[in-house]
Amino acid sequence: MDRGNMNTVDVITRKRDGFKLEADEIRYMVEGYTQGDIPDYQMAAFLMAVYFREMDREETVALTEAMKSSGDTADLTAIKGIKVDKHSTGGVGDKTTLIAGPLAAACGVPVAKMSGRGLGFTGGTVDKLESIPGFSTAVEEKEFIRLVNENGIAVIGQTGQIAPADKKIYALRDVTATVENLSLITSSIMSKKLASGSDAILLDVKCGSGAFMKTIGEAEKLASLMVDIGTAGGKRTAALITDMSQPLGMGVGNAIEVREAIEVLKGKGPEDITELSVRLAAMMVYLGEKAEDEEKAVEMVRKALEDGRGLEKFRELVKGQGGNPRITEDYSLLPEGKICLPLRAWEDGYIEEIDAMRTGLASQHSGAGREKKEDAIDLSAGILFNHKVGVFVKKGETICEVYGNDVKKAEKALEEMSNAVRISKDEPGVPALIKKTIGR
Repeated sequence: MDRGNMNTVDVITRKRDGFKLEADEIRYMVEGYTQGDIPDYQMAAFLMAVYFREMDREETVALTEAMKSSGDTADLTAIKGIKVDKHSTGGVGDKTTLIAGPLAAACGVPVAKMSGRGLGFTGGTVDKLESIPGFSTAVEEKEFIRLVNENGIAVIGQTGQIAPADKKIYALRDVTATVENLSLITSSIMSKKLASGSDAILLDVKCGSGAFMKTIGEAEKLASLMVDIGTAGGKRTAALITDMSQPLGMGVGNAIEVREAIEVLKGKGPEDITELSVRLAAMMVYLGEKAEDEEKAVEMVRKALEDGRGLEKFRELVKGQGGNPRITEDYSLLPEGKICLPLRAWEDGYIEEIDAMRTGLASQHSGAGREKKEDAIDLSAGILFNHKVGVFVKKGETICEVYGNDVKKAEKALEEMSNAVRISKDEPGVPALIKKTIGR
């Protein structure tokens, strides 16, 4: 189609009526909106049409490419080796980047990760790392490359020049109830991943009450589409579908999750977050061609965990970006909430459910997350569990504690947690943590 003869209303109408759009039409909408030629109200109408009428694979590829091409592509060719990026679709208590990244780096995989800030339950990886005194995620590309070549790992904030269309479109999706659409989620994630300069991409697709994808079927569709698009973009891409029906690990927050990540790297962390981090790191090692198969990769990662090389890589990451590596031995150097409110069991029984979505909301209420991008985060706030699903508790026993610095926020979070936890007389089953692997 001749771009010069395109009309915004015509493109919106065609998608509203269920027609398949041409790549030029999709590029016209993305470029026009990014450059300010298409106003918010028309782009909102277009997004709503996509939400209800959906896009097929070819349209989603075109949307991803248009968003990727809206800005710069990072040139990381100066980094030696096969660079592997990891991305999670978002969850509650998900601090795996802080664990799997150093473990993969300890096995020889260069980890050059660009991460974002969080909008919602807790901060993103950038916020978590910035709870470490002195740690800077604002690193220039040249210094970023040097750090990865010297230490094997660096984590920086996403630059404004990488897929700027996504930043603008996502902000509009957030206020127009068009976030939860397969093609829009895929293009948002993969446009940034394809532009970030890595050679391989590992996706952790969450499934359950605390995730965008509530069912395994939905998660499989998303994972398969993202793997297809990553592969079509010339990246070796794979995905793990993992459980998010209850929070991951025992801590939800920013500094709280940093402490737990360190405990995992010391070999003292909760079983679920430890096992998932090992599997994710192993897949990164396999995609980075440091192991001939996944079984060998798992062995390599477990050894790096047991002998302390993963913890040492974490220290190198922290020191390299200006942080205080002494936090691995002295947690008091991290932000600590002055308020601690316990949630106590109201009867004897098994913890049948800890709803991940409600826990995420409780964390947000405590001050650990943002409702709007301009909101400040309390890096010390969050939830710390004593027990998880399947554990028998006695009446009066502490199930979890809410931390923060604002009494009203902490009380609101505690109330939300009381609705998140269910106790039963019958012992419940615990859902499988890793449900499926897609792509290799």
